[in-house]
Amino acid sequence: MSDVIQLLPDSVANQIAAGEVIQRPASVIKELVENAVDAGAKNIHVLVVDAGRTSIQVIDDGRGMSDTDARLAFERHATSKIRQADDLFSLHTMGFRGEALPSIAAVSQVELVTRMEGSELGTRLVLSASKVVSQEMTSCPVGCNFKVTNLFFNVPARRKFLKTNATELNNVLVAFERIALVYPDIAFSLHSNDVVLLELKAASLRQRICDVFGKRFNQDILPIAVDTAICSISGFVGKPEAAKKKGAHQCFFVNGRYMKHPYFHRAVQNAYERLVAEGMQVPYFVYFDVAPTDIDVNIHPTKTEIKFENEQAIFQILSAAVKDAIGQFCEVSAIDFDTEGRPDIPVFNPERNKIVMPNVNYNPDYNPFAGSGRTDRTARTAPPADWEQLFPAPEQTEAERMISDKSPVHYQYKGCYIMTAVKSGLMIIDQHRADVRIRYERMLTALKNKNARTQRVLFPEVVQFPPSDTVVLERIVPELIAVGFDLSDLGGNSYAINGVPAGTEGLNPVALIGQMVAAATEEGVTAIDEIHHRLALSLARSAAIPQGQVLSNDEMEAVVNQLFACSNVNYTPDGKCILAILPHADIEHLLGRNSSPLKSEIV
Repeated sequence: MSDVIQLLPDSVANQIAAGEVIQRPASVIKELVENAVDAGAKNIHVLVVDAGRTSIQVIDDGRGMSDTDARLAFERHATSKIRQADDLFSLHTMGFRGEALPSIAAVSQVELVTRMEGSELGTRLVLSASKVVSQEMTSCPVGCNFKVTNLFFNVPARRKFLKTNATELNNVLVAFERIALVYPDIAFSLHSNDVVLLELKAASLRQRICDVFGKRFNQDILPIAVDTAICSISGFVGKPEAAKKKGAHQCFFVNGRYMKHPYFHRAVQNAYERLVAEGMQVPYFVYFDVAPTDIDVNIHPTKTEIKFENEQAIFQILSAAVKDAIGQFCEVSAIDFDTEGRPDIPVFNPERNKIVMPNVNYNPDYNPFAGSGRTDRTARTAPPADWEQLFPAPEQTEAERMISDKSPVHYQYKGCYIMTAVKSGLMIIDQHRADVRIRYERMLTALKNKNARTQRVLFPEVVQFPPSDTVVLERIVPELIAVGFDLSDLGGNSYAINGVPAGTEGLNPVALIGQMVAAATEEGVTAIDEIHHRLALSLARSAAIPQGQVLSNDEMEAVVNQLFACSNVNYTPDGKCILAILPHADIEHLLGRNSSPLKSEIV
């Protein structure tokens, strides 16, 4: 029997390794920019073409490399950052495995131009699919200039499964922002197809957050700072009023490295308990400074999952720090006792300003139906006996029968439920969910027909988005206009809201658009019908009748009639039950009129 185990060629092994490290253009930018940071660069420029599919270029003014180091850097497990296994537990650099450059070179064409300080000439190295094409001396500035072209040109399956340019550019922006937030003392710039998306100067951390996500963040965040023997925690957390349903910017960093940590996320959320509504997200940018021996970053190729030795203790410290920031810095309105020189506003005095109830005079004996001039209108307009046989009435659906049998008088229970009598029993309708269904179908029809009505605003509001959200916003602007928004591009990622959809007056238009951009950013939202669905659902949830709002009988009647005109009266677009019927037999059983078992019915 012949041997079946054999060593893989280097080209195949490199492509397998690249599959773990290089997943999309954003992965290339992350690895190259982190290398530039480790090289001590103070200015880093990133240029992408077609969201990185065609070209990615990273230019820095770091230490640079010699001709030997430039050639060796593209060999697997070649690194300048560790020397032995013990160094893994005292890392002070972003990279350490020596896999980034070989992985990039394995699935693309790479050109590196670099020079070290003190050298008269630099090196120009060209590789294609891990093979060296040429290496020569050249004149260039100090630092490194990486140019990666035709990503995944030799792995067609990987290239085919890349998302649209808008989605990939959004991923590039997210990866770029995470690094820029860690190093505010480094100047960054990002260009896409020769258009400047981000130009960040060296500044303080607070200024860097505002430069990336917009000036409004300056008034929405609170500083936190705590120093203990276990760790040091600093950064900023959002005020309770800055909470959003979706799209809140939430970042954890440890020792200058971005990480995901659900356990610590819960610590932050617990600090806002009873301060924000359930399901709301609060922005935060939290930086941990921990001894390298107390964490392990070598558990995932992307290095975003990190283990802590003292997780429970850090959880308590973080939660206490956030609560302290909220209690110390949150603005609370105070009573103003200084009234000297203020205008005297008169106070209503019921004794002095008596209100007299008007008298209403009417004749209690008047009967509008009394008199002898009535005619039998029913007999005069009655159809012939065989009318129903000639023109049979169409069969009613279950919903039509229910709406025709309902009582014209309704009762509202605790400001949340509309209760009305129908032929089969007592119908209970969730008023908020019913209005969500009504508004959703109305918005969806407007999106498809592009005939929504716009209500102009007296004073246009200006909203500024971070570049990552601007990419998504530009993609859904036609749908926002179709649903009734009137937006003007002011440049610099700023938009003026000149009009809002009719029926949403009184709502915050900035928050509305933010929620819809966050909904469209979610993974998998690519088809136009799915975008329509999410936009309509987001707008319907925001504008629907809130729980607890008192309705008149006419308003409840309108909700019931509009609900039963919808295509689905039973469930909201996201599958929540709208109404239920308590059968008449169950009501009689509850009152002891019969002994049949309860059979509550959900329609």
